[in-house]
Amino acid sequence: MSIGSQRELEAMTRVGRVVGLTLREMKASVRPGITTGELDQVGAEVLRRHGARSAPQVLYGFPAATCISLNDEAVHGIPGPRPLRPGDLVKLDVTAELDGYIADAAITVPLDAATARDRRLCSAAETSFHKALGAARAGRAVNEIGRSVEMEVRRLGFRVIRELRGHGVGRAIHEEPTVPNYCDRWQRQRLTEGLVITIEPIIAAGKGKAVMDDDGWTVRTADGSRSAHFEHTIMVTRNQPILLTAV
Repeated sequence: MSIGSQRELEAMTRVGRVVGLTLREMKASVRPGITTGELDQVGAEVLRRHGARSAPQVLYGFPAATCISLNDEAVHGIPGPRPLRPGDLVKLDVTAELDGYIADAAITVPLDAATARDRRLCSAAETSFHKALGAARAGRAVNEIGRSVEMEVRRLGFRVIRELRGHGVGRAIHEEPTVPNYCDRWQRQRLTEGLVITIEPIIAAGKGKAVMDDDGWTVRTADGSRSAHFEHTIMVTRNQPILLTAV
């Protein structure tokens, strides 16, 4: 969506804050022994407390309130009875709807005993996100975001998962434009003032190829390598973009 009024900005700010608070409480609960299902219940309770709903659950029929993906699972992991173990990389992905507006964000949490390389992988996802913010200015090409992400990820020794991308968001979960994590030379769109998008580096320690699990939801790396995901919903301006899901 493109924010055209103060009312819309306030609505997106409200739902973005709920997403940020949900991630913060879920992250605080991450520990060995807790199950992904129990973590999902933490997130569901925060959403309920603020009058928000899980957008994937409502709009797509996703079988949980949040997406929780472990290790080689890149995105859309289904929470359940699986307990967290030392060394796991835990991807927490929250997409909430409040009063008809939607925001989306994700973080990766390395548990104690995660290797130094795994921790660098998590850091690379976050670092490349912040690099991409510098390209997210009204008037610039959308593909400059992807160029910034991929250059930084490769510099740090990892690969983007090209099948997985950012997107417009606001009234639906997935809107135009698509925001690849690489420079798609065929993409001609430009960023405009007020445009709401997600920037979400989804990266791998291996070759960066993805496959769909038999459950029809979970996407994992084809070679079994670890992956990391970092995401915020932002509003594009002529200057520094506004992070709507930051808390």
